[in-house]
Amino acid sequence: MKQINLQIKGMPKSYPIIIGSNIISNFSKISRKYNLEFDRYLLVIDKNVPKKMIHKINKLIHPKKKIIHYYDANEKNKNQKNINIILNILLNNNYSRNDCLIALGGGITGDISAFAASLFKRGLNFINIPTTLLSQVDSSIGGKTGINTKHGKNLIGSFYQPRLVISDTNFLKTLPKREIVCGYAEILKHSIISNKKFFKYLDKNINKVLNLKSPYIEKSIFESCKIKKMIVEKDELEKDLRKTLNFGHTFAHAYEATLKYSKKLNHGEAVILGMNSALNFSLEKKILNKSNYNSIVKHINNPLLPNNLSRYFSLKDIKKILSYMSNDKKNNSSMINLILLKKIGLTIINKQFSKNSLNLFLKNELSN
Repeated sequence: MKQINLQIKGMPKSYPIIIGSNIISNFSKISRKYNLEFDRYLLVIDKNVPKKMIHKINKLIHPKKKIIHYYDANEKNKNQKNINIILNILLNNNYSRNDCLIALGGGITGDISAFAASLFKRGLNFINIPTTLLSQVDSSIGGKTGINTKHGKNLIGSFYQPRLVISDTNFLKTLPKREIVCGYAEILKHSIISNKKFFKYLDKNINKVLNLKSPYIEKSIFESCKIKKMIVEKDELEKDLRKTLNFGHTFAHAYEATLKYSKKLNHGEAVILGMNSALNFSLEKKILNKSNYNSIVKHINNPLLPNNLSRYFSLKDIKKILSYMSNDKKNNSSMINLILLKKIGLTIINKQFSKNSLNLFLKNELSN
């Protein structure tokens, strides 16, 4: 079991992120250790979580102290309607601010649960138990919450930190391969933007990580979480450094939205395609040198990773992609704001480009 403590400026205490195998069995012990025992709990549980794992945590909390709400976690259900359902459960059952909401599931479940917790009586205790690789290395760390609208992804939300994060790697054994790739996308992104040594480790051990071999998967999760922790501690509200975590995401979110958040392309797959686009654009604009570019693109070209944009989109999709890129929350003008790469471990933020420039780029990408 490994632990990372995340200290947000202005918060009286840090909160622990605990990583390990079968640690969910120690939930009661961990709760007592950090003085996080509450009178009542609302468990928001992703329907995709295996019943065996749900049963395990269900036994750890007394029936009289909890209500369970099962949530059908997908991008289309990441909306205000489902926030209202959670809030009404809390209100109808007279929960207080001294009670606790626990999210058990992937990133969507964590996002929607944290957002509801941030709204209820201006702040309800929140514990996150992420069950996917993506949520363990990304969305469970840093306090970003949000829901989707017809205008784009995560355009309504808040910053709200949990009291505790428990990342049990046993959950990962139940995931399909696509979900492991989905999480690996964010691990890879963290290495590219911040740590060349970690990138080389991944480059050498990618197949072992993707196959959840120990100790490679544990080390990858831990190192990835350390990078995000360091960035979030310095810039919780994404005013400067935290923007680097959006490397590839302006493209990625537009790709997801263009396909209407369908199963054809999950978030992590979109991030890999988005990073590939950002790398190509960085090279085209002479920001990234050829040597670093070749190293990363060779890694992305692993047959286990998605890397062909034309498999998902054609020239007729460009107008829609650009429309979603224009609505990205990082933009503050008619220009499109991109995070680009100068070299492995060093990004450039707040680079702005016209729709016309990106239109020409995407035409070239989809014509090759």
